Amino acid sequence: MTSFYQHHVFFCLNQRDPGADRPSCANCNAQAMQEYAKKRVKQLGLAGPGKVRINKAGCLDRCEEGPVVVVYPEGTWYTYVDEADVEEIVVSHLANGKVVERLKIDR
Repeated sequence: MTSFYQHHVFFCLNQRDPGADRPSCANCNAQAMQEYAKKRVKQLGLAGPGKVRINKAGCLDRCEEGPVVVVYPEGTWYTYVDEADVEEIVVSHLANGKVVERLKIDR
C-alpha cells in the first residue's frame, strides 16, 4: 500500500490548563512552528498531493519529550526548539529524505 503523501507531518498543538500534571506542546510555540513548517513547505514547492502535507494534531501522548512532530509514513519522531530546528527538518528530511538525527526522539 502506498501513502497518499510522500511525507505526512503532524505537529502536536495540544493545550493543557495551567498547573496540569503533564507539559503541553502548545506552551512551546507549537502553533507558530506548525505554521512556519507549512509556509516553508509551500515556498519550497513541496506541498500537495503526492508530496508533503503539514497538519495540526491533538495530543500525541509524548508530552514529556515535547514539543513533538511526527513524520509519516516513516514514523520518525522529532522534538524542536525554534524555527531553525523546524527548518532543518523541512530541508533535510522533507526535501532531501535525510533524517535529522540530532532532533530525533527515538535514537
